[in-house]
Amino acid sequence: MPATKKYKPTSPGQRGTVRSSFEEITKTKPEKALVIGGKRSGGRNVFGRITVRHRGGGAKRNFRIIDMKRMKRGVPGKVTAIEYDPYRSANLALVQYVDGDKRYILATNGLKVGDTVEAGPDAALKSGCALPLRLIPTGTTVHNIELDPGKGGQLARSAGTSAQVMAKEEGKALLRLPSGEMRRVNEECYATVGQVGNIEHKNLKIGKAGRKRHMGWRPTVRGSVMNPRDHPHGGGEGRSPIGMPHPKTPWGKPALGYRTRRNKRSSVFIVRRRTK
Repeated sequence: MPATKKYKPTSPGQRGTVRSSFEEITKTKPEKALVIGGKRSGGRNVFGRITVRHRGGGAKRNFRIIDMKRMKRGVPGKVTAIEYDPYRSANLALVQYVDGDKRYILATNGLKVGDTVEAGPDAALKSGCALPLRLIPTGTTVHNIELDPGKGGQLARSAGTSAQVMAKEEGKALLRLPSGEMRRVNEECYATVGQVGNIEHKNLKIGKAGRKRHMGWRPTVRGSVMNPRDHPHGGGEGRSPIGMPHPKTPWGKPALGYRTRRNKRSSVFIVRRRTK
């Protein structure tokens, strides 16, 4: 289990700060062949209009190409390094296959340098190996789960998350997802055995505003301190209540509990929603 590191309160920013000790990380620079540069949008679309607020600045970072599809089927590979990825909470494992090819995969909890992983129907049922759901026994913990065969993993990919195979019938596997949702997925979809690593990520504390700026986040202003023309929560004398039963976005939409999912095609596969 990766440990966290606390700091002495020598300054207000250090007080309460909890960061990762990066004990798992064995390589600091990424594999050049598996890196592409990315242009920062600053939250703006192709017309230059802000579509995502509070984004801008931040440290430069390179995007690592990750094999979410686990396409090297039937070829064993050896983990040569565990690396940090600035674009996600999970760490990455650099795998070198016996044919010389190198690829990044999500680092499973407990995966170490020197371990062997494989993807395919004949792969061993051990942490870091990817198999079709039809070959994974009931009760097994999995992550990086496909929703459509061959599309690549979409579910349970962040640090410390995992899903559980609950049952299998009629060509569908019933999964309990990290949110508590129960969902049926095609048995031919691939999933990786085990839990995503870096499970201490949930215990980290930013500590100071500067670290948030390093991540590319700009300051967020509360609506209650704005004028009425700028936000529905604005106005009033002193520190006033927002004056409405439920909070709203700057555009008057409900900020909490507003249903946005309208995908009827896949709703039939959801056995139990995460919300009651």
